[in-house]
Amino acid sequence: MSYYDEVTVTDAGDLDVDHIVPLEEANSSGAHAWTPARREAYANDLQAPRSLVAVTAKTNRSKGKRDVAEWLPPAENALCTYLEDWTGTKLRWALTVDQAEHDALTRLAKDCPDAIVGYEPAP
Repeated sequence: MSYYDEVTVTDAGDLDVDHIVPLEEANSSGAHAWTPARREAYANDLQAPRSLVAVTAKTNRSKGKRDVAEWLPPAENALCTYLEDWTGTKLRWALTVDQAEHDALTRLAKDCPDAIVGYEPAP
């Protein structure tokens, strides 16, 4: 099931692998200063279980390069998981947040009192 929209998918062709923090967002949050090898490690991060997720192509494409101030998963039940994944990915890779993103995370976190953000710093 695609957790962004709670759609059950039976054809793998209907799925995309989504970078929780889109590549362009990561770039504008500090990745632009990384070495090519570190950018590649970020783009292919299979060590963190929630950095890359399989979701419906339609929903992933609606997200595009937007951050949490501009886009949230349509499924109400996905909000807290998405915020945990977003924050954990930003922390894992020591990426910055802009003011709008910070404000959105702070406001939305109030709906997730039991949320726990887990992460290990990227190598």
